[in-house]
Amino acid sequence: MKELFRVSSIVGKGNKAMWSLPSDSVLHFLSLVAVAAQGMTAALAAGRRSMDWLGVCFLGCITALGGGTLRDLFLGHYPLVWVQNPIYLALAGGAAFLTILFARLVHRLKLAFIVLDAIGLVVFTMTGCDVAWQIDASLPIVIVSGMVTGCAGGVLRDVLCNDVPLLFRSELYATVSVVTGLFYATAFGLNLNAELWTILTFILGISLRLLAVRYKWEMPKFVFTGDEEK
Repeated sequence: MKELFRVSSIVGKGNKAMWSLPSDSVLHFLSLVAVAAQGMTAALAAGRRSMDWLGVCFLGCITALGGGTLRDLFLGHYPLVWVQNPIYLALAGGAAFLTILFARLVHRLKLAFIVLDAIGLVVFTMTGCDVAWQIDASLPIVIVSGMVTGCAGGVLRDVLCNDVPLLFRSELYATVSVVTGLFYATAFGLNLNAELWTILTFILGISLRLLAVRYKWEMPKFVFTGDEEK
């Protein structure tokens, strides 16, 4: 079963199989968009906490690159992507800085935040899955890798801004990452067109997340107050 779900595009052995950029051009482009988008969400969140400009840019880098950094540390995957490609630092920090300049021109900041965060969640989930497949990880590890990459940066952003992370709020969040990862991983097992499947996965993930926010879709809650003991 593991052989069925191996990446067909893996070349070389050892460090040569390590990931530096996503394996198809569409995912590469979307990854750059997602880095900028998450940097922008960080700036919007930081603005609500009256952070200084340097803090905003720093938070942008943490948000955009934190999930991928944790994933690489967990998988033992080196060098870290932003160390190998410092352009990601410049992109995340630059997007956060530009948001400072133009945020007052955006009249619906909450909507912009939700859409930009959804882009980061979905695209980073796909890149996390891609990294794990390229180092020949099993399917469960691939899905977890996608979840960590997609969710962790936003959690770090919210925690540093003293907000309840979106991951722990009512609308579907981690579930969107799991569904996106499973759908994306199907292409590896069936040898489907990588770029077309990336686009389809992106549309599915974004649609699911935005619909979850719009219609308040959520997982069952565990509520325990202790009153049952009295």
